[in-house]
Amino acid sequence: MNRWTTSLADARPSAYWLDDPGRPEPRPALTGAETCDLLVVGGGYSGLWTALIAKERDPDRDVVLVEGREAGWAASGRNGGFCAASLTHGLANGLARWPEEIHELERLGARNLDAIEETVTRHSIDCDFERTGELDVATAPHQVRELRDRYREIERLGLADGVDLLDTDAVRAQVDSPTFLAGLWDRRGVAMLHPAKLAWGLKRACLALGVRVYEHTPALTLRPYGAGMSVRTPYGQIRARTAALGTNVFPSLVRRVRAYTVPVYDYALMTEPLTDGQLASVGWRNRQGLGDSANRFHYFRLTADRRVLWGGYDAVYPYGGRVRAEYDDRPRTYAKLAGHFFTCFPQLEGVRFTHAWGGAIDTCSRFSAFYGTAHRGQVAYAAGFTGLGVGATRFGAEVMLDLLAGERTERTEPEMVRRKPLPFPPEPFAWTGIALTKWSLARADTHDGHRNLWLRTLDRLGLGFDS
Repeated sequence: MNRWTTSLADARPSAYWLDDPGRPEPRPALTGAETCDLLVVGGGYSGLWTALIAKERDPDRDVVLVEGREAGWAASGRNGGFCAASLTHGLANGLARWPEEIHELERLGARNLDAIEETVTRHSIDCDFERTGELDVATAPHQVRELRDRYREIERLGLADGVDLLDTDAVRAQVDSPTFLAGLWDRRGVAMLHPAKLAWGLKRACLALGVRVYEHTPALTLRPYGAGMSVRTPYGQIRARTAALGTNVFPSLVRRVRAYTVPVYDYALMTEPLTDGQLASVGWRNRQGLGDSANRFHYFRLTADRRVLWGGYDAVYPYGGRVRAEYDDRPRTYAKLAGHFFTCFPQLEGVRFTHAWGGAIDTCSRFSAFYGTAHRGQVAYAAGFTGLGVGATRFGAEVMLDLLAGERTERTEPEMVRRKPLPFPPEPFAWTGIALTKWSLARADTHDGHRNLWLRTLDRLGLGFDS
């Protein structure tokens, strides 16, 4: 424990975003039999975007969406609210894997973020959308060098428009922390938003367009039925011509897909609203989202009501890859995060945390989503967003709909879409490998960024454990 744990005395073990008086009432569960043209499984961003875009493409298409609990209750309502243009989990990851396609992938990602902003406006989704950008900060000398090298590389590629490299004085003029040594500010490529309100707004838009939404309706089995597919639920059955799976971290209804993802639990704290004086002591006038540049990194941002969300650092993989509610709460991580918060912002001593929570991220070995079809092309899936799904899930929805239509489009052509990552090995090898990787990344943070033999081997194999 540390002396900052008193700041957690009143923290509720629940996600701040979901603890909102505007939370909509759930839709009734499915009872009986349904038929439709398209069945969407999953009521997070992935499923909601798929249902919405399907109706916008073809208003006459009969679309049903089923959700095991309530729309947005899992990762879509628990994340930091960073909506990034990147489809590749950042430019560095994209360059390492698809250098020949990086300009096209960046173009598709920028257009996808623009489309999200346009949808939020057109459907009047009140989700505190702010296109403030993101500021990556260096907190160690080797990270300063890495940020400079990254900036030179994106300059060389002609991708530096709207990106600023900041020295110590410049970065602290933006957000004042004694730990900040430099920064890289992407002014246009990231928006901040209220993640749960985005999910609820997408659900409302789906309903307005005629999507039939059933909550508290988990999909239990998926089987071929005649010329289409059949899904069994606890109280009913749905027959559909095609199906799109947006279940992400939860076990896929297509069994062979399960080996490609593992759940990694991430945790966050939310402060009480800052006073005028507290906010002035930090600066943050441009309200960017921030992340530090360590392997075991923190992400943090301001909310509309001037709270600070502070998350990250620990990434916990449960043995066997199980997703369980008891993993959503981890007091020892909250205590660690509180200490880190006040180290970053000592001027905020005395601030209290009101909420502390966790949730599972669907992680794949290349750190960016993969896509595919099953059952003779009648089922499509997208998964493995690895924490950057707030924005990329919309792109994934369009890919799934393109695949179901059998269309070759600019979205289905990239190698990133056509190829899958390496699957994870069975236990105990998965747990051992992930534990060794975490240890190695932590060691690199304290050894001037040097990657040991294990990390260099993973790099050569094309695995994505780089943050």
